Amino acid sequence: MNYTRRQLLGAAAAAGLAPLATSATAQAWPGRPIRLISPYNAGGSSDILTRVLGDFLGSRLGQPVVVENKAGAGTRIANEYIAKAAPDGYTLLHAAAPIAIGEALYPNLPYDLRKSFAPIVSTAIAPLFLVVNAEAPYKTVAEFLQWGKANPAGFNFGSPGAGSAPHLTAELFMRAAGAQGVVVQFKGDAPAYTELLAGRIDATLTAISTAVPHIQAGKLRVLAVANEQRSPAYPDTPTFVESGLTTVVGYGWYGLMAPAGTPAAIVQRLNTETNAAIANAEVRKKAEAAGLQLRGGTAAEFRTFLDSEARKWSQVIKAANIQPE
Repeated sequence: MNYTRRQLLGAAAAAGLAPLATSATAQAWPGRPIRLISPYNAGGSSDILTRVLGDFLGSRLGQPVVVENKAGAGTRIANEYIAKAAPDGYTLLHAAAPIAIGEALYPNLPYDLRKSFAPIVSTAIAPLFLVVNAEAPYKTVAEFLQWGKANPAGFNFGSPGAGSAPHLTAELFMRAAGAQGVVVQFKGDAPAYTELLAGRIDATLTAISTAVPHIQAGKLRVLAVANEQRSPAYPDTPTFVESGLTTVVGYGWYGLMAPAGTPAAIVQRLNTETNAAIANAEVRKKAEAAGLQLRGGTAAEFRTFLDSEARKWSQVIKAANIQPE
């Protein structure tokens, strides 16, 4: 096809104006309130952090950031809502770990982790601790392993739900240890701790907030944390990595995402302002009070993390033949 000189010049001019249009869009944004979708009900640690970040971002952006809770279906309701939202920077998701687990559990999801979202920034992790009854004979991970391997039935873990990060991390632990066992599913952390206190299960691998009163009362004991490094919440507690189980790393996590196609300049502005929030002492204090560790970083780092999480948990799900509830 032949083009006239006028057509070529027009195309070149349009191409040259495209970055300016994108820049103008970012400069004009935000011109109205922003909706920040939480995939969980109000009141939990995720919701607390979402609202703290929303308040901070609102003050920095000059527009209210309104938190909306769209809970249910293991975060899939909120995820689908964002995947189908307009990519204009006015509807955001405070995503949680199940978004990277879901593709291996649910083959027909109405969204794609890599194609439907624009990662913005990792915000926080919820460390998972190995918690046992204080009257149990094991006081270290090594002793726990020795006991489990000597027990004909193996380990008996409690989990707050099938396919959750605690469930998958417990499965990862047993495979790394070369041990047998089962993971019993409960509807949340509280009933799992009830069974642990009664001695009907051997351990839980969950967020520690529910367990703290029982730990302080001397009824439960913390043996390890499944972080890459020790947690500031319990700095004397070793990681599984330190205990020789170098692949046992797993935790709940949260991060900001937008619909795919959101202008890069808006994603970068949100990344910058959220990192400022994460560096803020008051935000950090509130997050730590909710049992969370703040993270931060670049959008590219968050995308790489999402890919690695999806690959890791897909392997665990297949190896353990885990089926969705």
